[in-house]
Amino acid sequence: MTPSPSPAVLSQRVQEALAVTLRGCEELIPEADWVKKLVKSEATGVPLRIKLGLDPTAPDIHIGHTVVLNKMRQLQDLGHQVIFLIGDFTSLIGDPSGRNSTRPPLTPEQIKLNAETYYKQASLVLDPSKTEIRYNSEWSLPLGSMGMIQLAAKYTVARMMERNDFHDRFKAGTPISVHEFLYPLMQGYDSVALKSDLELGGTDQKFNLLMGRHLQAEYGQEPQCILTMPLLEGLDGVDKMSKSKNNYIGITEAPNTMFAKVLSISDVLMWRWYTLLSFKSMADIAALKKEVEGGRNPKDAKVMLAKEITARFHSAAAAEAAEQDFINRSQGGIPDDIPELTLSGAPMGIGALLKAAGLAPSTTEAGRLIDGGGVRVDGAVVSDKGLKLGGGTVVVQVGKRKFVRVTLVA
Repeated sequence: MTPSPSPAVLSQRVQEALAVTLRGCEELIPEADWVKKLVKSEATGVPLRIKLGLDPTAPDIHIGHTVVLNKMRQLQDLGHQVIFLIGDFTSLIGDPSGRNSTRPPLTPEQIKLNAETYYKQASLVLDPSKTEIRYNSEWSLPLGSMGMIQLAAKYTVARMMERNDFHDRFKAGTPISVHEFLYPLMQGYDSVALKSDLELGGTDQKFNLLMGRHLQAEYGQEPQCILTMPLLEGLDGVDKMSKSKNNYIGITEAPNTMFAKVLSISDVLMWRWYTLLSFKSMADIAALKKEVEGGRNPKDAKVMLAKEITARFHSAAAAEAAEQDFINRSQGGIPDDIPELTLSGAPMGIGALLKAAGLAPSTTEAGRLIDGGGVRVDGAVVSDKGLKLGGGTVVVQVGKRKFVRVTLVA
């Protein structure tokens, strides 16, 4: 490609698009080529084609997965064509990225069900009316055995073995199935089929994204640029967000839970989440950070972030209600959406009630909670482990966040 224009001669629109692209990203490869694509798009009025491929390996996604979706939305808002690619074919192979063993392939039924849920959830971030939905089985199945052999001829085993996970498994004597070599080839071929200008992915997908560039050149196309986004740290601020680590926020979680979880992160992690998850401009975030450094309570900034994230996946009204619920809880008030339970056997001892209501695993543990001053009935601290409750309805609270409205009948 020809040398990229000097930043001094780039239009304001292209400079802004480049800044949006680079915000929070790990790598943009190669940046000069992306600038040329932006300049060409502005000159011709033809939107760039921006691809994100996701294998529907699980039915639900958490906000860590939305880091790349947020970037897609930002580029979509600039007027470019985003393509949400569902890897229904590649899921049959199983992505070996970062794996130390062969990933079990999914059944077609699992893939179909997960794909439907995936896109419904992704639509909470992307603009569905401006999103192109594709399935890679559209071109992968017609490729056939002859086409697959021809595709495999465009890459060497030596280059494939440079990939870290393959290299490490081979060195350790861990089996590598031949079909796993097909995964990066098929993902790369997706870029050929879609004539992609830019492909997004996590840092763990870099090898697969570069494969797309290589294959596009092999097929005579202008190679795509690749944009890798960092893996979001979870609630603990240490490990990447993961359900297995239980440090995640699911995007379908209840508003009150989502709001409270965001408020639980550290003040340091909050600013990284602002960069990767918020749609506020970097200038607005910098101004807010300056206010906090100048003495403003960092909790104010965290509440703003919690409301923004909750509103995105629910509604502004739900975010406001979640904030009020959190205030109620922190001030010892009673939340609005507590579970209700009817129990028979009144009068009932407080220990048995806590166990029956799921607030304690056993009556012994219930006694410990009472001894520690952690149990309230209608707001009053319970100090007597022998307390018996007659008929009627009471609100039972354990700790700061566990509430149950219990109706006792004889």
